[in-house]
This record gives sequence, structure tokens and C-alpha cells, in this order.
Amino acid sequence: MTKPAESPGPPPDYPRYPEAPPPTPTHVPSQPSPEHDDLDYRHPGGTRVHYRARQRTADATALGRLALHLPGFLTSLLVVLGMATLLEAWLGLPAWLPTALWLASGALTFHRPSERFLARHLLRLKHPIPSELALLTPVWREVTARAGVDGDRYELWIEDSDDLNALAAAGHIVAVTRRALERLPEAQLAAVLAHELGHHTAGHAWTSLLSWWYSLPGRLAWQCLAAATVGLIRITSGFSYVAAGILIVLLGWITFATLTLTYGLPLLLLALPYLSAAVGRRAELRADMHAASLGFAPMLSRTLHDGLAEEAPPSDDGMLSRLLSTHPDHRTRLHHLQRYLTPRP
Repeated sequence: MTKPAESPGPPPDYPRYPEAPPPTPTHVPSQPSPEHDDLDYRHPGGTRVHYRARQRTADATALGRLALHLPGFLTSLLVVLGMATLLEAWLGLPAWLPTALWLASGALTFHRPSERFLARHLLRLKHPIPSELALLTPVWREVTARAGVDGDRYELWIEDSDDLNALAAAGHIVAVTRRALERLPEAQLAAVLAHELGHHTAGHAWTSLLSWWYSLPGRLAWQCLAAATVGLIRITSGFSYVAAGILIVLLGWITFATLTLTYGLPLLLLALPYLSAAVGRRAELRADMHAASLGFAPMLSRTLHDGLAEEAPPSDDGMLSRLLSTHPDHRTRLHHLQRYLTPRP
């Protein structure tokens, strides 16, 4: 399916990208030197763009993320059902109604006004001003044209931050920080945008938001329960240490009985943060592969090489931090990009 290209118009789980080397004194920052800004525009304005029939999918990491959050979803469903039952007892409101509304609320992930509310008020993003739009539009058009994706389906946003970051969120949000837009050459900016587009086309962005949303009631209930338990122990200890000890033993017995009756299945919840982080790291590598498949491997590799010197050294709990990190380190990403940089025989 093809669509005639038009002149660039207004455009519709946050890795950090290192700052590109500053330009030489003979060039102004907004005009990198030709050898540094080596973006090859294969689809300039006026050319025809071939769009893929299937614009987005859900790869194994996206489906794995949903599967890992299934226990959290079931817990949240029980919490919502419990609250709905209380509302029915107090106000006479049918319990199925708030439950059904909560289940249907996931569709807001792809609702444009809801996405804009998320972008403005939760992610603190802004619409690009004309000068920023003039920089973003041709680069974004080149990235989406190489991918065979209709770029007008997505909305470009700016984060007013001094960090060199970018993000893909919800169903159609693609954002870069102001500093990334000002300092990254067009070639590296294209590689960053291709990475974020890969999160969208593979389903990472919307599955991440859905997983967060549908596990939120369960997390809030758990935090309230934990806070109430700690508060009760503190209050009891203020009267008698013996009473506090009895309460702790009672809570321990209830926990043991619960684990026995459920065959220890709740213990699996302890492993979910590590499994979820592993899926997140895999999603980042897949987004890198998407950018590389579009011809941006050298640009992305250059960006990662520049970031090796800025990468924080591992702390004393480095192993634990790496297991809980949702992003692989630069060396790991460079290793997986190597096959795209080595000439084939």
C-alpha cells in the first residue's frame, strides 16, 4: 500500500542517551559538521513512501510483560470487586458497573485526548515549538518512511529537560528531551527516534502502560496493608512489647497458613520484579535491533560509545542493581549491535 508523500506538516518502558561530542569551533551547535551529521535521507520530501499493511504487532517481550502482570491484574480485580461490593452495600450501586468500567478503561491507552492528558499532566511533556518542529519533522519522516510506518499516526512531544533522553508511551506518544534535540546530530537523533518507534511497533509501549494500569489497584492495596500492619505493630509496642510480639507471631502464622493453602504461589510474586526487569532489558535490545534494521546501527553505536565514559560504575550492590535494571548497560547493547556493523562476506 502506498501513499503519496506530502510536505512535512505538524506531527500528531526511557532510556538515557549520552550527549554527542560538541561541534568544533568552526561550526555552530545547530549545524553539525558534515562528517558528524551523516544522516542519509533516502526519502526526501516529495517521494512516495510504501507503508506496511500491518503497522504494529505485539512481540514476545510485549506478550511476556502482560503474562508476568497477570497475577497483579487478578489481585487488582479482587480489590476492585471488593470496593464495588462495598459501594453496592452503601449506595445501592450495582457491583458489576464500576468493575466493568475499570476493565474497559484500558481502551483509553489508545484514546488521543487521554494520551494528551497523560503527556501533559503526568509525563510533563510539551508540544514542540516551530523551531523544534522544523528539526524533528524531516528526521521523523525519514525514520518512519524507512520503517514503512505512517508517522502521522504518532504525536511528537518535547520534555523540557537537560537530560539526553527519549521515550515512547501509551499508543502514540514519542518524546525527546530539549537537550537531546539541541545537541544530538540529525543522524543520532534519527537512531534514537527509530529506537522509540521500535517500542511502539513491537507493542512495548502500550503493554507497559496497560500492565501498570491494571496492577495499580493491587499495588495500592498492598501498600495500604503494609502501612497498616507496620502502624499496628508500632501502636501495640507502645503499650506492651509482649503484645507486639504476639501480634507479630499471629501475622507470621497467617502468612504461613496462606502460603500453605496456596502451595507457596504468592512467593512467585517476589520474583516478578526481577522477571519484569529482564523482559524490559530484552525489550530495549529489540528496539535497538529495530533501529539497526533501518540502517541506524552506526549512529546508535556511536551514541552508545560516547556514553561508555559517562556510564556510572557499579556500586557495592551492583549485581542486584543490574538484575532490577530495566535497561541493559551500553556494552551489552553494543555487543548485540555488532552483527549489524560487521560487513557480511
